Amino acid sequence: MALDMFVIEGGKPLEGTVAVKGAKNAVLPMLCASLMPTEGDVVLRNIPDLADIRTMIKLLQYMGAEVEFDVDKGLLTINPSNVENKPAPYDLVRKMRASFMIMGALLARFGNAKVSQPGGCAIGARPVNWHINNFKRMGAEISESHGYLEADCGGKPKGTVLYFDRPSHTGTENVMMAAALGDGTTTIINAATDPEVSDFARFLTAMGARIKGAGGPVINVEGVDRLRGADHIPIGDRLEAGTYLFGALVTRGEVTVKGVEPEHLSVVLLKMKEMGAEVESSPGEITVKMKGRPKAVDFTTAVFPGFPTDLQPAAMTALTVSEGTGFIRETIFENRFLHVMELMRLGANITINGDRATVTGAPYLEGAEVMASDIRAGAALVLAGLAARGTTEVLRIYHVDRGYENIEKKLAGLGAAIERVDQFTWEKSE
Repeated sequence: MALDMFVIEGGKPLEGTVAVKGAKNAVLPMLCASLMPTEGDVVLRNIPDLADIRTMIKLLQYMGAEVEFDVDKGLLTINPSNVENKPAPYDLVRKMRASFMIMGALLARFGNAKVSQPGGCAIGARPVNWHINNFKRMGAEISESHGYLEADCGGKPKGTVLYFDRPSHTGTENVMMAAALGDGTTTIINAATDPEVSDFARFLTAMGARIKGAGGPVINVEGVDRLRGADHIPIGDRLEAGTYLFGALVTRGEVTVKGVEPEHLSVVLLKMKEMGAEVESSPGEITVKMKGRPKAVDFTTAVFPGFPTDLQPAAMTALTVSEGTGFIRETIFENRFLHVMELMRLGANITINGDRATVTGAPYLEGAEVMASDIRAGAALVLAGLAARGTTEVLRIYHVDRGYENIEKKLAGLGAAIERVDQFTWEKSE
């Protein structure tokens, strides 16, 4: 199998319009929830062709669901009528942490579930114990053996009061699924307020779930006897959109992104304005224009509606070519500075002290060979290559493919000089 990389000739401003499809972080829990209905198909529209979505489709098919993915139309159709309650295997679950949300779906439909311990990006601890503790509160007995977690409710999950020590995106969605077919009403305190969680609640509601309060810190779920199929269009991917908008900042260009709601990026857009960008927005569309170098500002990542940790690497890239010195505090993941050493290979001036990074900007970066460590770090390195003088080679781009559909084609459409090549073929041609 080819090991691809991106080859980028930097120094070209991004100019033009790009569209984003459904948000990966909304689609993945919807795919898990598609195992729950006992009648009717689940139809999801405007779905990107991502490695993570392909992995989740394989997991659904392993569980017995019939899945059709029309990539050209972005149309996913799932028939869950023949789903079986089989252990979710390590080979699939290890590839991304979102796969663990299958436990809530299986508990809802069958009352018990056996799922491998999850994997995913190495950006820090994302403990599933928050999920497990809440399943216990819903009456599940939990056991662990040979790398698998097993939960058994002895019937339906019990309605009760649940809470998270810190808002958890996947944790909130996982227990929402279990509660949707639970016995009684479940109250989730300190729930995640992300737009993807609100969209997920709308999706469950379309399947017949009874949910109130999604989008706020307290969610109430009244259990129902059964769920049905639904037809849903997920919200646009704000993280992909934010990446292209930061591309305008680092290349001193002008980019319009369609398919995303501005209120889902409110803090991000305010920070871009603070950095000197011109920002215009209307429903479903955002334009960012950057004249000259960005101004250095400070960032602190936080749960929604704060600045998203998934855009912290892109923000850091913008600081590397800014005027002045900016500070970043990462409050979500302890290992989310893995891209720093790679940015420094491009000439960035960055120092790390615990959860804080100090970034002093330079007029330009210099092209070099760098390596992606996770989805968002890889995207940030692509942006850095666009801003650098000379040639940048980004390796291990399979990480980027997990969260960005045809990123090189979309960037090329904006004027970037970027191509995907086979790493070994490229080396031989040097």
